Amino acid sequence: MKRLVVILALLAVGLGGFAQSVSEATVVKRENRKGMTIKEWNTMAGSKRAFLDHVTVYDEMGRKIEEIEYASYGQKSRVVSEYPPNSDVTAKVVREIEYNDRDKVVRIRKFEYNEDGTKKRQLNYYPNGKLESVKTFEVIYKD
Repeated sequence: MKRLVVILALLAVGLGGFAQSVSEATVVKRENRKGMTIKEWNTMAGSKRAFLDHVTVYDEMGRKIEEIEYASYGQKSRVVSEYPPNSDVTAKVVREIEYNDRDKVVRIRKFEYNEDGTKKRQLNYYPNGKLESVKTFEVIYKD
């Protein structure tokens, strides 16, 4: 465990420039998605009729704010992503609300992050606010 902490500390110091360039790449990528909506269409083999399969919506800062999955019968699920108020383009998702095919909330996910921006924990709640489960993320760097 001590070895992992030392490695993480060295990586944080040694890769500071790398982390900054990754962050800058993320900003550029988001810049290209400002206000964008991507629609994915699917066609079954032997058919010429296409149906809407997936929609991803980005906000004016290029952050993903909504993702809708469809089946041939219509909406299958929808996830709305929320960011901290007054945050910039580098902000991480703090909460996701998942809806079912009838547009009713089925799950709420809240996220916590490590200082390096990697996910630390995901807390899953029922629609009534009761905690359902906790997912913990472990980041391991190879020697």
